[in-house]
Amino acid sequence: MRSLALSALLLASAAPAQTSTPDPATAPALTFAPVPYLSAQPVRTFKEPAWVVNPARTYRAVLKTGKGDVTVELYAKQAPKAVNSFVFLALNRFYDGTRFHRVVEGFMAQGGDPLSADAAQRARWGTGGPGYNFFVELDEGLRFNAAGVLGMARSQSYFSQGSQFFITLAPADFLTGEYTVFGRVVAGQDVLQKLTRTATSSQGGETPISRAEPDVIQSVQILVSQ
Repeated sequence: MRSLALSALLLASAAPAQTSTPDPATAPALTFAPVPYLSAQPVRTFKEPAWVVNPARTYRAVLKTGKGDVTVELYAKQAPKAVNSFVFLALNRFYDGTRFHRVVEGFMAQGGDPLSADAAQRARWGTGGPGYNFFVELDEGLRFNAAGVLGMARSQSYFSQGSQFFITLAPADFLTGEYTVFGRVVAGQDVLQKLTRTATSSQGGETPISRAEPDVIQSVQILVSQ
């Protein structure tokens, strides 16, 4: 099962535990404001991401779909490169119109491939990226131990992260230490359960669901703490 699930996240083909959790009774409530977009239209390729994140701030992202909104909190301190890349791409509307092209029941929902914005490229969905790659970032305090964990997808190389990401639909702790955890769902977990499933999984591998039409990510709005 471990090898099956690991191979399922290769590009070609939940709330994680943190080192400490603030007491809601004593932690101050954060207020957030939208970060202005950097582009009026989607930009799909870059040589490298500009640095746009301040690790001293808290960032969230609102993924808007036809099924509802999913809000994720991003771990800028623990995974600065992954968060900065994700925020940079979102601010350039990179994810607008792409799809959750791979949603496996009981496992994860994967998106972020720019090729998935083009129905004519369907045979290649899952292989695209932003034009650059970066190395995995592993933090001992973050695990794929629950539904709603946000991680970076990659190929076999640890230096192959790009734009694709996944959100766990169930605990998948066997991914811990292999894939970057860079956030968690704080609102809209129920929306993830409504996403169209594109495959089922078993010991024999993934089985595509015939005629499944993946959900479109209409936009990704970045919020920053004030």
